[in-house]
Amino acid sequence: MSITLSVHGAAHTVTGSCYLLQSGRIRFLVDCGMFQGSKTLKALNYADFPFRPEDIDFVLLTHAHIDHSGLLPKLVKHGFKGPIYATHGTIDLLTCMLPDAGHIQETEVAQLNRRNAQRDRPQVTPIYTVDDAEIALRSFSSVAYDTWIEPADGIRARYWNAGHILGSASIEIELDTGMKSQPKLRLLFSGDIGPDVTSFHPSPASPENLDYIVCEATYGARERPPLTLSGRRDLLAAEVNDALKRNGVLIIPSFAVERTQELLSDLLVLVQEKRVPQVPIFLDSPLAIRATEVFIDHADELEEGDAFRHAMRSPWLRTTESVQESMMIERMDGSHIIVAASGMCDAGRIRHHLKNHLWRPNATVLMVGFQAEGTLGRILQNGAKAVRIQGEEIKVHARIRTLDIFSGHADGPGLARWVEDRGPVSRGIVLVHGEEEGLAGLHDRLAADGFNGDRIFAPELDAAFDLLAETSGERERPAPRRLQPDIVGRPDWHNDLSKLWLDIGEELEKAADDKARRVILRRIRRALEDENP
Repeated sequence: MSITLSVHGAAHTVTGSCYLLQSGRIRFLVDCGMFQGSKTLKALNYADFPFRPEDIDFVLLTHAHIDHSGLLPKLVKHGFKGPIYATHGTIDLLTCMLPDAGHIQETEVAQLNRRNAQRDRPQVTPIYTVDDAEIALRSFSSVAYDTWIEPADGIRARYWNAGHILGSASIEIELDTGMKSQPKLRLLFSGDIGPDVTSFHPSPASPENLDYIVCEATYGARERPPLTLSGRRDLLAAEVNDALKRNGVLIIPSFAVERTQELLSDLLVLVQEKRVPQVPIFLDSPLAIRATEVFIDHADELEEGDAFRHAMRSPWLRTTESVQESMMIERMDGSHIIVAASGMCDAGRIRHHLKNHLWRPNATVLMVGFQAEGTLGRILQNGAKAVRIQGEEIKVHARIRTLDIFSGHADGPGLARWVEDRGPVSRGIVLVHGEEEGLAGLHDRLAADGFNGDRIFAPELDAAFDLLAETSGERERPAPRRLQPDIVGRPDWHNDLSKLWLDIGEELEKAADDKARRVILRRIRRALEDENP
């Protein structure tokens, strides 16, 4: 019997987590996430799965974030009939998150189709709708931490706290091999591993003595200085006070689930203690508002649950559900704080606020989460002087700041310690959910800690492995690829085109007169004609 692992997402990128395991006749997924980042990556969300959904027997879900769960409604829509196993906290969060994702897709596709009609382009359909998401939720089955389940003959799974978000888990899987020499194969999928400092969750836990670990590497190359909860609030206070000087406005793009709740908790404590100005704090994300209610319902499971409940009752916190309420924020005089999704600035209401504030010198944009390559958030972090939002050029005069203290991911040393504590690992470590720098950083750190570098793998998208092969050379199996490796996890031609438009506009503005501008345009046209004679 063979046991194979196919990596259909989060390979040399931090989005689209999806791993297909086949053991004999049983085929199942660990996660089924949505791709984010460049348009080339996001196009995979609309394409066919690299497997037949109706052939999948069950899904094991690590946690609720959309890059791990976001294509589950599509999976069900296209023929999957089995159960989806997840923790109670994960299911509660997805009850609002998946319909919200469906609503966003319906709304964005409706807007796109209006533009397509004007441009005489074909109409497109959403990946899935709100109704599709509601149907998918019926497939979920709740599991408890530290309790074995047997989703199929010869396969057992156990969920362990990962310390990342409410309900997040690392998943231990035990497979019958049919081999006398090794009757069981033991794997551990890390999911996303939480950091050392969090006000909500205990340290991650999981088993030891494994054959394989499939480990995330988001911040594999980063090393954060030691930090306490008090120290985290001190750093946040300094950023807030600096941003609100001179009648300033602070805009914080934030992931709707977990990051927003921890951030708000710290902000409101600082306001209550009068360590920062007492100004209105707008939570402008319907999903984050509903997710916050789920966190309040689960507050007894959080380490700082009572304090969180108290903070959410602050008179300084204002929630804006409707589009009209969101637009009214722009009429505010004086300093205020806006917390809005999405965390990478690629969708949602944050783009509206960036469009209205990036050009203002008294505005500050504070990045508190990972920004993937090709996203507007990463482009701003990299120092862009102008960006295009909804087809309009916006000059960037606002201060762009990054505060890497609310990340839900362990840093390089934290990940290495987590792997070491799971040892010994007899067959291999598979590094996923990381861009090139993170993957290389964690590989080098693990190798320096004594792990055999030849047994540390960083597979490309859609790579397939025979997990029972005796040598590394026999392990990888030929498999069709949806994208060439040099495209994944990097800015694509859409990013290049956007920058080109901005560069052309800048050159035309700098030109001395209309004659000089016509010369620039003639040169561009000549280059196009030379390319297409």
